[in-house]
Amino acid sequence: MKVSISVTNYTWPGGGLTDDLTRVVRTADHAGIDTLWVADHLLQGDPTAQLEDPMLEAYTTLGYLAGQTERIRLGTMVSAATFRAPALLIKAVTTLDVLSRGRAWFGVGAGYHGEEARMMGLFLPSVAERFERLEELLRLAKQMWAGDESPFQGVHYQLDRPIGSPLPATRPHPPIVIGGTGEKVTLRLVAQYADACNLFDIPDGGQTVRHKLDVLARHCDTVGRPFDEIEKTLAMALEPGESAGSFAGRARAARDLGFEHIGVIVRGSAWTEQQVETVAAATAV
Repeated sequence: MKVSISVTNYTWPGGGLTDDLTRVVRTADHAGIDTLWVADHLLQGDPTAQLEDPMLEAYTTLGYLAGQTERIRLGTMVSAATFRAPALLIKAVTTLDVLSRGRAWFGVGAGYHGEEARMMGLFLPSVAERFERLEELLRLAKQMWAGDESPFQGVHYQLDRPIGSPLPATRPHPPIVIGGTGEKVTLRLVAQYADACNLFDIPDGGQTVRHKLDVLARHCDTVGRPFDEIEKTLAMALEPGESAGSFAGRARAARDLGFEHIGVIVRGSAWTEQQVETVAAATAV
């Protein structure tokens, strides 16, 4: 099973943000962690943090971390489809993939944070329109990454000649993960466009996530795509003081439910090197 870490909090004791983040990601890189995810927000959205706590812009951060690491994959969990112009977002992911030599993910979703959008002047239309724009973004990404420069005509986006040079280092394109669990639209988009889904660990004995995977399987049948082509990822939290053995047991339970990739968060604080090592050690238990 793949294990990744998700950075949502940048408040380290002593305020040494750059040095602490660098140590954490280098530890993850050396320990064999699959991916380092960052949240894509302009304001701190961790429910255990303060709104005014430090928050870094996602793609600048990922570009810096690419230069500090050698093998770990890098991505957002996830970018709101409407916060950047679609070609700009696609170009940011492509640039990360090229300069990291093929280590980028394209993490994307419809977006949801209305308060952040109002405070920071970000574009966040109605829910229905957000999903329309998300699907057009996904179509455009596939077109640009295929090297197709023909005009793109969507309801919301029109591009005369979407040039995607250079093409990504990862062929045919960086893997796409779509965040969200909506059964009618989100999981249908996963089936049609994504390489991975991202579901959330809910303490109900697996009932909810099993149902979501069943819905995804039905969407795959509808669009004529093998269900096994989609990597099933699950967001889980490392509990305070949890041992590698305890976490490994929970990861095995997730594997038995059909998940292949665990994305781990910590609550109430920033990641420590020791916590990263605990998560990495769980893969060997």
